[in-house]
This record gives sequence, structure tokens and C-alpha cells, in this order.
Amino acid sequence: MQLKAVVFDWAGTIIDFGSRAPMGVFVEAFRQFGVAISIAEARGPMGRAKRDHIATLMAEPRIAAAWRETHGHLPTEADIDRLYDVFIPLNVKVAADFAELIPGAADIVAKLRARGLKIGSTTGYTREIMAPILPLAAAQGYAPDNLVCAGDLAEGRPSPLMMYRCFADLGVYPPASVVKVDDTVPGIEEGLAAGTWTVGIAASGNETGLSLAEWQALSKPERERIVAPARDKLEAAGAHVVIDTVADLLPVIESIDRLMAEGEAP
Repeated sequence: MQLKAVVFDWAGTIIDFGSRAPMGVFVEAFRQFGVAISIAEARGPMGRAKRDHIATLMAEPRIAAAWRETHGHLPTEADIDRLYDVFIPLNVKVAADFAELIPGAADIVAKLRARGLKIGSTTGYTREIMAPILPLAAAQGYAPDNLVCAGDLAEGRPSPLMMYRCFADLGVYPPASVVKVDDTVPGIEEGLAAGTWTVGIAASGNETGLSLAEWQALSKPERERIVAPARDKLEAAGAHVVIDTVADLLPVIESIDRLMAEGEAP
């Protein structure tokens, strides 16, 4: 058996080095409701569908207490909906500003296609948020064969449902013939739940959170020190392999192909 497809996440994996767009929007959305959250708190549940992300943040004891202090009660489902309704247009507004491909992404995808692989994609973004991103990514040379968004199905990450949709859209099976590439724990868990190989992205992703310029300004020892916790977290989540950025993916695909030829499975 050989690999048939690679399914990529978007922010932090293919576009938006450092996954900067959603982080700032979460902070701003909570600010508009009189509750301050830190960047680290905002990044915590990254990878989940955005309403789920907000619900997870509101369940955090410190944030829930701050909400009660400001609003006189603990967060409710209605509060989650109200904040989500503020978050979405804010994210749509900034999405185009963070749509630059991560260096090497278009080249890697072209090489994967040359190997006969199909290219799928899943995201914690809604279709509304993705609308301005898709043409900008295409103009830079990235147009995957499908797109599955948060809200398309009954459940998002870390459930396997979006991956199941990818299998159907792309016409690929079994799950062991697919690789999921993601920079978040829920995204890795999504691939594992679906039975695919998983590759974590440490340096360009949410767990490190640096912009491309910030990353490039670091010395090699500084990069190693800063990326180590992100690598550890993705490995602990079960990623089969963890790399710095998508530009490092091709040797991993070649290695997985060799393992599969020897009868190995994820």
C-alpha cells in the first residue's frame, strides 16, 4: 500500500506563520465584553472549531470568574453565542491580512502532487472566514482539492468527522493511506481519531506563535530552545513525526512511503 493523500490544516500550517490571526481576534472579542484574556490563554484550545474554542475558554476557571465579576453570572450558552457572533466578523475582517503562504508551502504541495498524491484540507475556520483566504492562497499557488470547515459537520476537531469528509471528497481509503499535517493538538488528535498518519508542525504553528520575521531573527540555538516545548506538546499528543515547517515535509512523506512498503501502519 502507498500513500494517496495529504490533508493540511490552514493557519499555522500552510498560511499565517505563527497562527497570528485567530489569536488576536480572540483577545479582542473578549475585550469587547469587558474580560481580558492573555495571548497564551487565547492560544490554548487552538485548532478546535471557533465556537468550541470560545466555550473552552469560558470554562477556564480564571476566565469564568472574570466573566462573573463583569457580568454578574458565570458564562452561559447564550454568552458563548453572543461572543461568537462578535468573533466571526472580526476574524473575517483580518483574515486577508494573514493569508500569506508559509515559505516552501507551494513548492512542497507541487512535489506531493507530482508523486500522485491528492491534497485535502480541514480547518477550524468557518466558510465565512475562509472566503477571503481561498483566492489569496490560490494566487500564491495553493489550491487544495477540497476544503472542510468548522460548522460543515455535526462535530469538528478533535473528532474524525472532517477527515472522513476528506476521504469521501478525495476518494481515498483506507485511512492508513493518508497523512494529516497540523500545528495544533486538536488537529493531531483529529488525524489519529481517523486512523491516519500525523505530522505536527512546531515552528510555524500556534504552539510557538512567532511571526516569520521574529523566527528568522533568532539564532539556531534560540530557535531550538523556543520550539522545543511546541515539539514536545505535539509529540505528547501522538504525532508520528514533528517538523518545524511544511517546507520540511517531503523527507517525512518519503519515509512513510518506505514504512508502508514494509507493511507498517499508523
